[in-house]
Amino acid sequence: MIKLLLVIFCLQTSNPSNMNHTRIKNGKVELIKENGSLIRTIYSNNTAAVDADMSDDGKLIVITLENGSVDLRKDNGSDIRTMYMSSSNKATRARFDGENVIITLGNGKSQLTKQNGSPIRTF
Repeated sequence: MIKLLLVIFCLQTSNPSNMNHTRIKNGKVELIKENGSLIRTIYSNNTAAVDADMSDDGKLIVITLENGSVDLRKDNGSDIRTMYMSSSNKATRARFDGENVIITLGNGKSQLTKQNGSPIRTF
């Protein structure tokens, strides 16, 4: 009986459908529960956010800003680093790809980047 309860508990806690989500509201990035209730604001600076993506484990959030830069933040909102910034070729979107991030650029190309910001390849 105890083993059965432990298995059920493990399945419920590892269920990805119970993960939090991000939403953009008035240029701010908010962390929300599955039911839509606000947990906390992750990003709210002068430069508006246009897109956000959460890592598979839900611990990191990559944010694409209106000025074309890409920021990496923890789920508690603390800033880790700016992953991409270019005045000539702005980022339009950033998405997690496992441990790495794929940044879509304004010229239509994509750049695979490590979480530390160093580019791996452009395709």
